[in-house]
Amino acid sequence: MTPDEAVTPLIRGIAVLRELTEADGTLSLSGLERATRLARSTVDRITATLARMGYVRVDGRDVHLSPRLMELGNAYLAALRLPSLLASRADALADELDESVSLAVADRDGIRFIHQATRRRAMSLSFRIGDLLPAERTAPGPLFATEWTTADWQRWRERRAADPRDLSFTAVPPRKYGADERDDETFVSRTQEAAANGWALDDQLIEPGLVAVSVPVRSPHTPPAHRPPACVASVVSHTSRHTAHSLRTTLLPRLQEAVTQMEGELDRTPPPPPGTPPSDLALWTGASKQQLGRDFIESLARGLTVLTAFGEARPELTLTEVAQATGLARATARRALITYEHLNLVTQTDDRTFALTPQILSLGFPPLSRTTLPDIAHPHLADLTSRIHESTSLAVLSDSGEEIQYTARVATGRVMSVNITVGTRLPAHVTALGRVLLSDRATTKTTDTDSLTSIRSQGYALVDEELEEGLRAIAVPIRDRSGRVVSALNTAMHASRHTLRECVTDLLPELTTTATRIESDLHTATRYTHVPLT
Repeated sequence: MTPDEAVTPLIRGIAVLRELTEADGTLSLSGLERATRLARSTVDRITATLARMGYVRVDGRDVHLSPRLMELGNAYLAALRLPSLLASRADALADELDESVSLAVADRDGIRFIHQATRRRAMSLSFRIGDLLPAERTAPGPLFATEWTTADWQRWRERRAADPRDLSFTAVPPRKYGADERDDETFVSRTQEAAANGWALDDQLIEPGLVAVSVPVRSPHTPPAHRPPACVASVVSHTSRHTAHSLRTTLLPRLQEAVTQMEGELDRTPPPPPGTPPSDLALWTGASKQQLGRDFIESLARGLTVLTAFGEARPELTLTEVAQATGLARATARRALITYEHLNLVTQTDDRTFALTPQILSLGFPPLSRTTLPDIAHPHLADLTSRIHESTSLAVLSDSGEEIQYTARVATGRVMSVNITVGTRLPAHVTALGRVLLSDRATTKTTDTDSLTSIRSQGYALVDEELEEGLRAIAVPIRDRSGRVVSALNTAMHASRHTLRECVTDLLPELTTTATRIESDLHTATRYTHVPLT
C-alpha cells in the first residue's frame, strides 16, 4: 500500500526509469505509455524532466538512457565501498584462472552483481553490473540464504508462487515449465550444504552449460560469532572448460585463497574520513522550472537529487543530513525518503538513519554498464554537427602509435564533405586527431617533439592541407578520469569554408564544450565499469 506522504511524480518517474532499464535502455514514448500505463502527457513531462537532468535523451519519438543516470548507481556502489576495495583482486583472479569472476550482493530474495571481471571469448558467460538473478538459480544464492529469517523464506515462497517461470528476472532465461515443490526442497538443501561447507555450486541452474562456484566474503566489522557475507565472490565457467565437480576440485581452493585476501583488504582498510557532502543539489530546479514551465516536474527532480546525497563516507545519513546535502526542506526530503522506502530503494536503520539498497542499480545501470566510448560520444557529436554544420569525428590511436582509427562520426549534409567512415585508419602524424593523441605521449619517431609539446600546452591541434590538398581540420583531446588522453574529437572541412583563424575563434570553443560533455559522461560511466574505447 502506497503511504499517504509518498510523492506520486517520483513513483512515476522511477517507473519510467525501470521500464527503460528492462527494455535495455531504449523505448518509444508510446511504448513507455503502454508499459507504465501512464497518460501520454504524463510520460512526456517525466521524460522532459529526466532529459533536463541528463538522465535520458529524447530522440524524436524514442527515449534513451544516458550515462549520467549512472551517478545514482555510483552513489550506492561508493557507499558500499566493496567494488573499490575488492575489484582489483577479482580482476587479478580472473586473469590468473582465465575464467570470469564476479562479486554479488544480496537483494532481498535475489542476488545482484556489483562487479564483473570477464574473459573475452566467443561464448560470453558474464552478466552486467546491476543484473538481478533469483537466488535459487545461482551459486551465491544459498550462501546468502543461510542468513534468511522465517519472514525472508516466506517472501521467497510467495515470489516463487507468483512468478513460477522467473519472468520478472529479465537477466536469466525463463523456466520452461515453472517451479515445483521439489525445486523448493532442493534450494533448502543447497542452503544447508552451503552453511556446512562454506561454499556453493551452480551446476547449470541458470542455463545449460553455465557452471559456477562461490565463496562468501565476510565482513570484518561484525562480531566474530556472526559475520554475514558482505558479498559473494564467484568463478564462472562453461562445461566445455569445467564441470561443476572440476570447478570445486581445481579452482575452489584458489578462490578461497583470494577471498581470504579480500577479507584482509576489508579488515585493513579503515573507514574513509567524513567527507564534505554535496550541497544545494536542488538549487537548479527552480531555474529549470522557470524555463520549462509545466513540462518540468520539480518534485521528481528534487526527489532524485536525494539519492546522490549518499556516497563514500556517507553510506548512512539522517534526515537532517539529507536535507542539508540537497538544499531541500526537511519535509520535502522526508517525503522523498518515505517514497524510496516504499519502493525498496532506501532502507531505514534502527538509529533512524537511511541507506541506499542494491535496487538502486535497477535504475539504468545494467544496460549502461556495457556502454562504449563511441556510444557515449555519438549524441554529443550529432549535437555538435548540428551547431557548426560540419562533420565531426572521434578517433583513437592504434596500438603501434602510427595510425588513428575512426570510432564514431556524424556527417553533415553538404554537397562537398569529408568522406571518411567509421573504422577508417590514417597515419597519425599528418592528422589533427593523431597529433592530439600523440601529444600525450612522451616521445614519438614520426612527429617533431616540440610541435607535440605545443599541442599539449594549447589543448588542440590544427592541420592545414597536410593529409590532402584543401582539407583543414582541428581536434581536441578526450581525457579519462586519470587525465590521460584516450581519444580525440575533430571537425574537418574544405579550407574555403573556414580560415585558420576562424577554426580557432569559432570552431575550437564548440569542440572544447563538446569534449567536456563527453568527458563528463565518460567519467561517470567509468567510475565502476570498464568502457571500451571502440
